[in-house]
Amino acid sequence: MIFWRAIAAATLFAATPALLAGEIPSDARRSGYSFMGPDTRAMQDDDTSNPGMLFVLDGEALWTRKAGSADKACADCHGDARDSMKGVAARYPAFDRALARPVTLDQRINLCRTNHQQATPLPYESRDILALSAFVAHQSRGVAIAAGDDPQAKPFIDQGRTLFTQREGQLNLACTNCHDDNFDRRLAGSPITQAQPTGYPLYRLEWQTLGSLERRLRSCMTGVRAQAYDYGAPELVALELYLMSRARGMPMETPAVRP
Repeated sequence: MIFWRAIAAATLFAATPALLAGEIPSDARRSGYSFMGPDTRAMQDDDTSNPGMLFVLDGEALWTRKAGSADKACADCHGDARDSMKGVAARYPAFDRALARPVTLDQRINLCRTNHQQATPLPYESRDILALSAFVAHQSRGVAIAAGDDPQAKPFIDQGRTLFTQREGQLNLACTNCHDDNFDRRLAGSPITQAQPTGYPLYRLEWQTLGSLERRLRSCMTGVRAQAYDYGAPELVALELYLMSRARGMPMETPAVRP
């Protein structure tokens, strides 16, 4: 699938001059939901049909499960997630003053595990980390994204913007070439969206499972025949922070469903 997407991308951008749209104005920004067909929208809208909700339910169970040598659960510190976690995911990635850098929601969960539960970190893209992230983020569904409002995060947002507009890989394409300049077109049969990260972690039909924004970014890098950054790399965190900051004000949808 990635190989054919690469061929399709090369064909699309060779045959069509770039529109050079630049960053999308805030009043013109649209969730990926608006690009989906009626069946995919209906799947996301109905919690009994949304396969991402199975991960949310798993995360709810993990929230109250004690872990580590401290024998503590998330709920022991944070209580009822419906109250304590409402709006939290909408602020991530967030600047961590102790580390002097931004951290993603997945990284925050693992920091809590190591620092407070005395437990081992959960592997990136493991079911447990996705389930906990989905459960926490689900508490913010409908809440406006507010990431990037900390002045100390600005250099990292700028880094993410640079990476978003930087051409890379054998196809010599940047994220902006697809998602700013050519949204509303199609690539390998799928709609090109504006890359607004309103629903992560989300269920992707192509993956047949839930996945993080980092997985999606790495997939795009592979698609343009570039070397993908490792999970948790500062570059991926900066890209995620930039994308969330440019989606500021848009409502959270976790868990979203996409093709």
